[in-house]
Amino acid sequence: MSDSLSETSSVTFSAAGSDIQAVISRLFVYPIKSCAGVQVKEAILTEIGLEFDRAWMVVDGEGQFLTQRELPRMALIQPRLRHHDMVLRAPGMLALHIALNEVEAPVRVRVWDDEVQAYDMGPVAAQWFSDFLGTTARLVRFDPAHKRICSLKWTDGVEALNQFSDGFPVLLTSEASLAGLNEKLAAVGAAAVDMLRFRPNVVLGDAAGGSELAPHDEDRLDELQIATGQGTVQLKPVKPCGRCPIPNIDPVTATSSPEVGDMLQTYRQDARLNGALTFGMNAIVLRGTDHLLQVGQAVTANYRFD
Repeated sequence: MSDSLSETSSVTFSAAGSDIQAVISRLFVYPIKSCAGVQVKEAILTEIGLEFDRAWMVVDGEGQFLTQRELPRMALIQPRLRHHDMVLRAPGMLALHIALNEVEAPVRVRVWDDEVQAYDMGPVAAQWFSDFLGTTARLVRFDPAHKRICSLKWTDGVEALNQFSDGFPVLLTSEASLAGLNEKLAAVGAAAVDMLRFRPNVVLGDAAGGSELAPHDEDRLDELQIATGQGTVQLKPVKPCGRCPIPNIDPVTATSSPEVGDMLQTYRQDARLNGALTFGMNAIVLRGTDHLLQVGQAVTANYRFD
């Protein structure tokens, strides 16, 4: 996995019969739930999402998960993945090194309504997080032997798995959706926002020779076919991503202001989630485990007609 930024590769399509021809324009991994993300050029796709995505989580003294909703400063914790460890940096803190293949005592923790098996990452990590966040906190890692199954209601009975994500292994959105929001923000004199606010894993962009994506086309797509060097990856969008206040938090400063949520309120109330605000689609992995996803890879899909 590379953590350097990348420009979208030029891809020309001959995908006759597909409604959408696009490319992967950006890839993001969030090693620690609710901490900063890492933009990468490539990432291995596993059955539980991109490798290392939401593999770790911060919990309180009772094992309950902590997020930017309560602790916006979590946005300032910057992970960097290396071959053998993860380096964490935060303002005013010495760097913390977390070995990728080492854990300590087994624990039970809670993420939303799920109680799951995990491993505590030890007292040094606990002290580091507690000092920075100003509250009792511990770092835990998901136990790969535990199977956390996505909501069967949304997956049509497919037993898809995920780690510490809110509920599904992959979050999908598009450059067009962000551009549409920023146009609306500009119209009322508000500043543009970055994709980091929405914490996607896979971002779709326009492809050379393909039709332009419309804002929120991802809402209407059936299975996505992604051409990789090993064959075809198949992702299925299954549930709109309901939005809490986190998109209001500036990931650079950890300050919150209501402009994003207020704007989404004007046009993104989603009947599928009883009027909740949505942006992006949660997806599951149907095919392509262990394939390498890369920026610039070709993506095709057809519209879904329910």
